Amino acid sequence: MIKLVRELVEPVMVVAFEGWNDAGEAASLAVDHLSNQWGARQLCALTPDDYYDFQVARPRMSVVDGAVEEIEWPTTRVRLASPPDQGRDVVLVDGPEPNMRWRSYAADLLAIARELGVTRVVMLGSLLADAPHTRPVPVTGMAAPVELGTRHGLDATTYSGPTGILGVVHQAFAQAGLDTVSLWAAVPHYVAQPPCPKAALALLAWVEDFSGVRVPLGELPEEAVSWETNVDELTAEDEEISAYVRGLEEAKDTADLPEASGDAIAREFERYLRRRDES
Repeated sequence: MIKLVRELVEPVMVVAFEGWNDAGEAASLAVDHLSNQWGARQLCALTPDDYYDFQVARPRMSVVDGAVEEIEWPTTRVRLASPPDQGRDVVLVDGPEPNMRWRSYAADLLAIARELGVTRVVMLGSLLADAPHTRPVPVTGMAAPVELGTRHGLDATTYSGPTGILGVVHQAFAQAGLDTVSLWAAVPHYVAQPPCPKAALALLAWVEDFSGVRVPLGELPEEAVSWETNVDELTAEDEEISAYVRGLEEAKDTADLPEASGDAIAREFERYLRRRDES
């Protein structure tokens, strides 16, 4: 039983997992950003012994004055944020991808969502891809019901194959009748070293769309510009990589040409107007 001081207002849940689902740590960075910007407080945590292999996801110890002061165990945290003047609460879930009992794990998260009154879940992931760092970060995904993604102009994923905990949790929530969205940001594979603030920023734009909550960006846009500048400098030092990036740019621009108008531009224009009105 989670103790709440009040009933939550139209809560939406935002979820990210570290590890396989988190290339460039973009997804976990996005959730951490929301937590920091909104001053989220912890509601509960899943029992780590049930879901983690401690030889794989090792606990961390803190030593002070020659003595072990604390052991920090890997776990999944559930935090609550109440963005000011937004009219709804946001439940933030994050932690390392569990190592075992995924179906039980998904059932536990679903039980928490139901207890809190969550009706919509937005799950964040990131993957390595042939994407140029100089272009907007592609975000694809899937939604249940499918019309939810279509309504927001989400590019539906065509991927079939091995999945992480994100896919398992998505199915569990969707089958339970919750509006469920999974978003995947494409991180350039040639700059996989985390963090990737540009990809986190792209995910947060979609969190706004699906949650209906304005996301304060803080210093993230400046960090994204700095990240891109640093990658520019690194790629410029190697002509082979520079040529490879130019090829990716040409392929991306050609693929995007038919979308130079319509829903994509309309969605970006709506974001621009919303931020201008709120600034």
